[in-house]
Amino acid sequence: MEFSFYDYIGLSGIVVFTMSGALAALEHKDHHHDLFSVFFTGFITAIGGGTLRDITLGNYPVSWVRDENILWAIFVGFLLVILLPRMLAKLRKELFLFDTLGIGIYTVLGTRIALDHGVNYFASALLGMISAIFGGVIRDTLMNEVPFIFRKEIYATACLVGSVLYILLNVWKINDNANLVISATVVVGIRIVAVRYNLGLPKIKIFD
Repeated sequence: MEFSFYDYIGLSGIVVFTMSGALAALEHKDHHHDLFSVFFTGFITAIGGGTLRDITLGNYPVSWVRDENILWAIFVGFLLVILLPRMLAKLRKELFLFDTLGIGIYTVLGTRIALDHGVNYFASALLGMISAIFGGVIRDTLMNEVPFIFRKEIYATACLVGSVLYILLNVWKINDNANLVISATVVVGIRIVAVRYNLGLPKIKIFD
């Protein structure tokens, strides 16, 4: 089977999101986690957003059922966490590396898949964002944590900006591979700046 640039990037996103979920389970102090629960948390983090996107698009079978390479990528991510837990946990805590890379990649791939299915630009941008954040929402819910989208730092907004940028560059006929890199990098950059400088959107106060 011949892989394209998008295939490699997509599988890389699966690996890093799997590691994000598996590490979250492994590090959680309030729960005892065996190998299966660590694997399951990584698995659901990796496939959650893409599954919701595929169901919304009517894209059946969903991607991880249709493409066994996704399952292999999940296994690789899980295996790396089991073999190198301390090193990867340090990278995750200090650089929030895996969450950030994952949402950058998933945002762009989700947007592209939506566009390929003939979805309008507005819905494609939303589906790109959903692809990126929904797996993390499930992960945080399983860990009894407040999902990132409800915390102060900019998270879903970064994904939405990346989706819109990808669509604009696509309309302007920018090379597809370059578009992927540029748009994903913008998502990652916004997220890093938001966390480093504790930036967030203004709060809406309805009730005192």
